[in-house]
Amino acid sequence: MPLALLALTISAFAIGTTEFVIVGLIPTIAADLQTSLPSAGLLVSLYALSVAIGAPLLTALTGRVPRKTLLAGLMALFTVGNLIAWRSPGYESLIVARVLTGLAHGVFFSVGSVIATTLVPQEKAARAIATMFSGMTVAFVAGIPLGTFIGQHFGWRATFLVVALFGLIALVGALAFVPRRLAQAEPAPLARQLGALTQPRLLLVYAMTAVGYGGSLIAFTYMAPLLEQVAGFTPAQLSLVLVGYGVSVAFGNVWGGRLADRAGPVKALKRIFLLLALTVTVHIAWLAALTMLAWGAVAFGNVPALQVYVVQQARRFAPEAADVASGFNIAAFNLGVAGGASLGGLIVERVGLGHTPWIAAAMTLAAFGLTAFSGALDRRDSMPTRATEAAASAH
Repeated sequence: MPLALLALTISAFAIGTTEFVIVGLIPTIAADLQTSLPSAGLLVSLYALSVAIGAPLLTALTGRVPRKTLLAGLMALFTVGNLIAWRSPGYESLIVARVLTGLAHGVFFSVGSVIATTLVPQEKAARAIATMFSGMTVAFVAGIPLGTFIGQHFGWRATFLVVALFGLIALVGALAFVPRRLAQAEPAPLARQLGALTQPRLLLVYAMTAVGYGGSLIAFTYMAPLLEQVAGFTPAQLSLVLVGYGVSVAFGNVWGGRLADRAGPVKALKRIFLLLALTVTVHIAWLAALTMLAWGAVAFGNVPALQVYVVQQARRFAPEAADVASGFNIAAFNLGVAGGASLGGLIVERVGLGHTPWIAAAMTLAAFGLTAFSGALDRRDSMPTRATEAAASAH
């Protein structure tokens, strides 16, 4: 592995940890800052909105900035954001910290994949991207449970200090090992990038992504209080459940990718969304633990299929914007996170914490319906082609 690729992987680990470690710390932050659970959950929504805005817009605006300079600047911004969170005296400054780190997150994953492919021979490009994204997987397996443990025992601010240290390591690695002159394509005009948003069939995929991925966030955002207040877990037991959840996420990423390759993205997504809708049991402790393991596997197993599907549809309906269509799908993921977390907050506030799992299940059933509709449109589009082929073979 090139050392520059290792620096990208460490960056992905730090970013993945800071995005979702807040989920395990929501009860702690709410109690310390004397705010409500929905207000603490808003820290997830605002981060995701920053990613959704930052990914397409800031990537377009920084298209001519040298890649090494941009990468170093992003990790510097990320580190500063986490240091602000560490020193936050109150809720408002913590919001500022989350917005800053979210902006860095959005641009990093937009340009990081391209940088990774330039560090290795062309035939190893896919493995280089997979290696970089393995940092996100390690974040779920180790970073988030460890960050939750640190926050529970040393205060939630200590968690952000540790994440800032990883950001600093990634920054030093980028400065030391990423080549100064990296191949850099001429950035596409902003109008061309926005072309992906004018195609109804791409918008349908973005809706599948936002509803399907974001639906689970209705309950996932409040996973810690659900397990503590509803299922009866202690903080120490919660950390162990999060470790198991992280392992199941790692399994789900691999399983979801293989399922999409074998069955096709539409069939894979329909199965995953149905499984996700069944994971609603939280009132009995041992069932809740099993639910979390299943939840981890299917909640993130839809990511490979959704990314593959949006690229397929972009090549059919917006080939001139195919390069940026997947970037908008990243934005759709995070709009789903923001919407799901915000809706979860409203549910907690208006009807109660225990209602979040079944409403999350209902949302994933809606995503199943959107997926089935998109698959039906695909079959309809292919019918004239099949009829033409049959007529040709008859002659």
